[in-house]
Amino acid sequence: MSKLGTVARYAVLLLITAVFVTPLVWMLLTSVKTYDDAQQDPPTWLPNPFSTYGYDQILNSTANPVLRWFLNSMLAASLHTLLVLATASMAAYALARMRFRGRGLLFALIVGTLFLPPTSLIIPNFIIAERINWIDTLTIVVVPGAASAFGVFFLRQFFLSIPAELEEAAVLDGANQWQIFRRVLLPLSKPALATLAVLSFLTNWNDFLWPVYVLFSPERLTLPAGLGLLQGAYVTDYPVIMAGAMLASVPVLVLFVFAQRHVIQGVSRSGLKG
Repeated sequence: MSKLGTVARYAVLLLITAVFVTPLVWMLLTSVKTYDDAQQDPPTWLPNPFSTYGYDQILNSTANPVLRWFLNSMLAASLHTLLVLATASMAAYALARMRFRGRGLLFALIVGTLFLPPTSLIIPNFIIAERINWIDTLTIVVVPGAASAFGVFFLRQFFLSIPAELEEAAVLDGANQWQIFRRVLLPLSKPALATLAVLSFLTNWNDFLWPVYVLFSPERLTLPAGLGLLQGAYVTDYPVIMAGAMLASVPVLVLFVFAQRHVIQGVSRSGLKG
């Protein structure tokens, strides 16, 4: 590749990076401004003066228990992720390795549910949750969606890329289906499992619409639903909102930093074999 081509490629990469990083930098800088500084027109980039006003408001507020919302979201997203990994991995193993009548049709039906708009399921899910008394509990934001059609599809594709000879060797050693699944496939599937864990955690962590419908008590709200309460009807306290957004972004950034190597491996291998 010529020097001009190399320069052009890096220029495009820098431009893309700037597009994604600029909003994050603006959010961080606004979160450390005073209320008056954030209201300036035209807006300024650098805070003058530097202030922890936004963080003081969200961390010390009794009306809006942001830390409680944060812990609720952490608990809900973590439990939801564990359920997705458990259900999706077992279903994917059955569809990838076991032979039974209707396997192809069952897989097609599971994949077909990916084309259903999520909002079309809100009312039936709400009715079911109300009848089993799950409304206004964290269970309602953990269990629905734990049977992940995308997770089944994603892990099935990854399982198909693992050589069947490994399982045949385990059978010769006397292993049963459960032992093959637990001791052979799962250890080899760490990249795919890590990828699915990150995606499942992000999906639940960022979910706003469903918690708004089913959580009513202030102390049971998740962080995205709770942050919506920080928006006033007539005024917008930008430092407080941006401080809450920064708090919400920290677990996501930390999770991706630690899991990015596995995520890249999982995505690159999951589609090798159909």
